[in-house]
Amino acid sequence: MLQRETTYSPPVSLSKLSEIEAALGEAIRGKAEVVRLSLACLLARGHLLIEDVPGVGKTTLAQALARSVDSSFHRIQFTSDMLPSDVVGVTIYNAHTEEFEFKPGPVFTHFLLADEINRATPKTQSALLEAMNELQVTIDGRSHPLDQPFMVVATQNPVEHHGTYPLPESQLDRFLMRIRIGYPDAAAEREIVRRGGAQPAENMRTVLSGDELIALQDAIARVNVDETLVDYMLAIVERTRTHESLAMGVSPRGAQALYRATQALAAVEGRDYATPDDVKRLAPFILAHRAILSSQSRLRGRDVEEVLQEVVDSVPVPVEG
Repeated sequence: MLQRETTYSPPVSLSKLSEIEAALGEAIRGKAEVVRLSLACLLARGHLLIEDVPGVGKTTLAQALARSVDSSFHRIQFTSDMLPSDVVGVTIYNAHTEEFEFKPGPVFTHFLLADEINRATPKTQSALLEAMNELQVTIDGRSHPLDQPFMVVATQNPVEHHGTYPLPESQLDRFLMRIRIGYPDAAAEREIVRRGGAQPAENMRTVLSGDELIALQDAIARVNVDETLVDYMLAIVERTRTHESLAMGVSPRGAQALYRATQALAAVEGRDYATPDDVKRLAPFILAHRAILSSQSRLRGRDVEEVLQEVVDSVPVPVEG
């Protein structure tokens, strides 16, 4: 039986989370679930991958999320001719001081928008791996730490679009969550057309300071997750590793991501405990990009989200009590 305990005591009023959610909703009309998932990713100290066709608001959402926090922000437009040094920086020789100096790249920021990340070559994409996983960059044998909070929000067009490179599995695994925005409904699209577009992200009001965000991220770890719920998550992850339609299942990093995201989503919704519904709701966004379909499944036209839903439906849900 699931036991609920009151252990979550956020140092910052949850009303501020509601303010961020409302502001993001102004930037991205008619996408309440996308906004809530993005906020949960931020609180879970995760990196967010937004995958969709051009023109649905990927970059707007990324900019709005970053500007809701009083912190530094850099945007990189990824292209096929970019080099890793364009992302992390480079060491150059200063003739005046007769010393080598490190010139930091745009990755040295609190929020990094990696726009159209899959237009860069895999070599350039890999420049972000260490930063996303270890919060540091190593150049010429020297490690340079990144400031916190640090979040990468990457956008990518579907891989079948011209001039794109599929993200490697190691890169995908660094993203806590992958979401798709989709087209707006008729009412939201009418409002967008009437207003001449969504609210510019630059006009968003800052809601949280960087220190307040870090305090909230620390507090998320105190959201209660019952042991039976942990068993439920692990059972789902294990089933992905044995399912006949999957060539590769979810890694332990994926299980950790699901745990943190479940805590964060509960907090965003004002609860001090996680539920099985949180796990079921998050599983497609946390796990799907970490699993790989078998060749037979691809030939049959299946997609990984469909298989993952089968996995989730096949695992018994713990009883709440």
